[in-house]
Amino acid sequence: MTKAAVIVLAGTEGHENLGRIVNALETAKEFAENDDDELELVFDGAGTQWIPELEDEDNDNHELYQAVRDDASACDFCSGAFGVDDAVDDAGIVTLDDHDGHPSIRSLVADDYEVITF
Repeated sequence: MTKAAVIVLAGTEGHENLGRIVNALETAKEFAENDDDELELVFDGAGTQWIPELEDEDNDNHELYQAVRDDASACDFCSGAFGVDDAVDDAGIVTLDDHDGHPSIRSLVADDYEVITF
């Protein structure tokens, strides 16, 4: 069994960040498709901005996002800091605030997750 934590830090601006989100979602999907694997998909920092974008059915990557959405969570603090907290709440995405309002990356490492950042 493999345990993977895919952390999305890339914001929504620029072509390179589009590449990062697509690669993050494809990586997450690969783990999600393997029933023996455990996946955590965490939108953190500017990455929280992707949630309202990806929730939009007209977004080119909406279907890919839907394939891994059930494994998604978002940083509580960063959702507010980047102005998407209402959109994250509306989407029903779980927010994490384990460490000073942020997700605890240390706990993922302690639980033997491989941490992959995009």
